[in-house]
This record gives sequence, structure tokens and C-alpha cells, in this order.
Amino acid sequence: MSKGYWVANVDVENLDEYKKYIAANAEPFAKYGARFLTRGGKAEVVEGSQKSRIVVIEFKDFETARACYYSPEYQSAMKLRIGHSSANLAIVEGWEA
Repeated sequence: MSKGYWVANVDVENLDEYKKYIAANAEPFAKYGARFLTRGGKAEVVEGSQKSRIVVIEFKDFETARACYYSPEYQSAMKLRIGHSSANLAIVEGWEA
């Protein structure tokens, strides 16, 4: 079965308020087995443009990644980052070699 991923680009405008989102998203991420592969570490943009943080989160499969995003727990947490950050986020299916 192929893994599912969230791939996000984020600019944080208000870190103190954004930390509330980080604390709140811990519950749905634990519930859905999320595993951070990268979370805003060093990056070099070699084509196009990106926001300042690149985040990749792995889930056991695409449907679990979708279920986490649309869960009431994550939707509630997400409201805490609105107005304090801007993001682009895609849910993608991986492939197995």
C-alpha cells in the first residue's frame, strides 16, 4: 500500500500565535499516525519560489492523510493558524519502489 503525505509550504507571520496551532495539531497527528519527515529545516530553492518553511508529513496511506486533514480535530486546530500564517498544502499519494 502506498503512503500518503502532506506537503506544505508555510510562512509564519506571528510565531507566538502559531505555537498554539502546533500544540493543538499534536492530537490529530497522533490519532492518525502522522510522522514528520521535515518540518521547516534548512532548504535551498533551486527552481520557482517557496515559502520559508517546507513541511512533509507521512501517513500510512493516502486515505489516512485525507482523513486527518478533514477530521474535526485538525479542522479545529487549523483555525488557530489562520491569520497567523499563510500556507500551501497538498495531500499526495506516494509510490512504492
